[in-house]
Amino acid sequence: MSGRMYKLFQTGLSLGSGMLAGALFKKLWKAAPVGGDTAPAPTDEERRLREILLAAAVQGAVTGLVRAATSRGGAVGVRRATGSWPA
Repeated sequence: MSGRMYKLFQTGLSLGSGMLAGALFKKLWKAAPVGGDTAPAPTDEERRLREILLAAAVQGAVTGLVRAATSRGGAVGVRRATGSWPA
């Protein structure tokens, strides 16, 4: 697979993983005891700073985990399909 073609593949994978991470975070936040229906916005005056920072940390962790997993999975899939690791 050429480098340019892999970049296109990786871009699509990244967009998909971002959407998946967002959906997963929403479900996790609703299920959390601190949660509520929606995560607090950083400018939400009614929410405590602790809750806002917790939401941001969880969202960052979920996003990083999902993106790393999908990126690694995509690279492994390319290696299986082409026989070489993408550069």
